[in-house]
Amino acid sequence: MKRVGIIGTGSYLPEKVLSNFDLEKILDTSDEWITTRTGIRERRLARADEAASDLAKVAGERALMDAGIAPEEVELIVMATITPDTHCPAGANWLEAKLGAVNAVSFDVTAACTGFIFALSVAEQYIKTGIYRNALIVASEIMTRTLDWTDRETCILWGDGAGAAVITEVEDGRGILSTHIHSDGAGGDTLLMPGGGSKTTPISYESVDKKLHTLNMIGANQSFKVAVKRFAEACEEALYHNDLTLDDIKVIIPHQANLRILQGVAKRLNVSMDKVYVNIDRYGNISSATVPIALDEAARDGTIQPGDLVLLAAFGGGLTWGSALIRW
Repeated sequence: MKRVGIIGTGSYLPEKVLSNFDLEKILDTSDEWITTRTGIRERRLARADEAASDLAKVAGERALMDAGIAPEEVELIVMATITPDTHCPAGANWLEAKLGAVNAVSFDVTAACTGFIFALSVAEQYIKTGIYRNALIVASEIMTRTLDWTDRETCILWGDGAGAAVITEVEDGRGILSTHIHSDGAGGDTLLMPGGGSKTTPISYESVDKKLHTLNMIGANQSFKVAVKRFAEACEEALYHNDLTLDDIKVIIPHQANLRILQGVAKRLNVSMDKVYVNIDRYGNISSATVPIALDEAARDGTIQPGDLVLLAAFGGGLTWGSALIRW
């Protein structure tokens, strides 16, 4: 099997910032209430004329530039998203055309907030087995279009953005050491968008009035406990598989769901928050895009250096959870 590694990263955050103070004007809430419960101070909003593939295009182009790879050299595009431009064709198909990746095959992966790790794991197998050489993995979400803006419990959490990575064969001593993905369909109703699928088709006035086409979170307290447990287990699995400990890890880059969840994971793992990369205060929860955005930031701000061990971890709707351990 070939050794596979990330050779370039990129990200894109829309220009428009929606702060907690802006939300105070439309909701019965406050900056203090939101920050205390979530750690979020602001989030980004895509323009009305931007679709998920537009955000993905910018992030993808930046990752390709970082990798020194031309769009024509990309053979595989895997896009993680729960907010594609259209259900048919896939968001990755739109992205392929916009990038001019004329030699690539493209498809979407739907795994909610764990989507980037799922996409990374899928693409890794194609490179390992020699079927493709260069793959572009992109996670892109416009979560603000899935929200009920009268529900102060949920609409405060989410933002828009995209992150990307280029993977290919690399020399021994670096690269992806392992990926681990899991799901539990029995818990799928805890984070749910009921409308829009075959169950509620066609869309009707009644389904819209019932807000079936917005994101619902059920049993937040129980979800918190499950998220902390699965997050920690995913980290421990990657370490056990590679015979390593947290002392060997330079930085943990988790899905940015909620600051209290990240603190709970750190406590469960008995690790300092200094080792956990956090940017949720600036961007909120961008579902599958949070991990690659944070990874790109960490690579560009010097947090990650060549040779460092980097642990990615996520938990999301489905339920899904997973991890990836990388020698940078």
